[in-house]
Amino acid sequence: MTQYFECKVRYEKTMENGLIKRVTEPYIVEALSFTEAEARFLEEIEPFVAGVEYEVSDIKKARFSELIESNDGGDDRWFKAKVAFVSLDEKTGQEKRSNHNMLVQGQDLRIAIKNLDAYMAGGMADYLIVSMAETAIMDIFHYKAEG
Repeated sequence: MTQYFECKVRYEKTMENGLIKRVTEPYIVEALSFTEAEARFLEEIEPFVAGVEYEVSDIKKARFSELIESNDGGDDRWFKAKVAFVSLDEKTGQEKRSNHNMLVQGQDLRIAIKNLDAYMAGGMADYLIVSMAETAIMDIFHYKAEG
């Protein structure tokens, strides 16, 4: 079963004003293990940092239960949404909430909320959007099976 890993690369980037700045950029890699995540990340990131000294500064498991992508080419930002699924405990008669973190693509906060609502519209569970914030995630690299 694949998992999501947050991988960070640190390198010197030439900014639009011509200055060189040391930056750290996070990416999400879908892989089976830390080892595979690092190998795939290096393979994917190499064309973007070719000719520049770089290092993979961090790899950790990303705690996202869902990844909600958009088909709109203008949706180029990623937002972390904390969503609470609401259910009724039949024994006590009280509401129970289970929180899940989701990564949602959107052009801005309004679009990301619309994309999340559209994704959740097909489900049967009641939910609340507890919080949503823009992340620094640059891109997502999906799992590719060998062979």
